[in-house]
Amino acid sequence: MSGRESQTLGHWGEDLAAEELRKQGCRILSRNWKCRMGELDLVVEDGRYLCFVEVKLRKSSAYGTAGEAVDGRKQHKLYVAAQLYLQRHPTSLQPRFDVVEIEAPQGMDTKAPRVRRIENAF
Repeated sequence: MSGRESQTLGHWGEDLAAEELRKQGCRILSRNWKCRMGELDLVVEDGRYLCFVEVKLRKSSAYGTAGEAVDGRKQHKLYVAAQLYLQRHPTSLQPRFDVVEIEAPQGMDTKAPRVRRIENAF
């Protein structure tokens, strides 16, 4: 898969995740927020929480689940990025880190991708 195809698939997955989070009553505050530490896929308000959401899409779980791809190194980057976000966007909401796993065996041609949210993932 080329870099462009991978990026397109990633945006499709983020669209699915955002749609699912909206259905669950969340308000999307930011998508693809960039800083020197990387990017926050989604920042959402969920009741009293400000959720920093990492979206992971896999065509197969042969090498582990999508959520397992959020290792300690990635968690640290997300934590630092979230701190920078909070410096620029102060809030009284409690921060939380969620992961949305998407399993789509046929990529964007998957008829019914499986979307699963893991709240307070790390």
